[in-house]
Amino acid sequence: MKIKKGDKVQVISGQDKGTVGEVLVALPRSNKVVVEGVNVRKKHQKPSQVNPDGGIVDKEMPIDVSNVKLHEGKKKAAKKAAKKA
Repeated sequence: MKIKKGDKVQVISGQDKGTVGEVLVALPRSNKVVVEGVNVRKKHQKPSQVNPDGGIVDKEMPIDVSNVKLHEGKKKAAKKAAKKA
């Protein structure tokens, strides 16, 4: 798997297509990644010592690595500027 934790990636398919975010967790055994702000789901939490009220929280869920690609924002902008000059 070429994508690692901390890489900027762009979602290329699915509900969040076109979204750019940072990889928070890479799961190479299951071939999935967790991307910041992508595939967010509601999770019901029981009350605990950490969260005494419990409630509903938003949580990023893993997506398959085949649905993301490395994002090269600065490189593409530099190439376009070089072609115009």
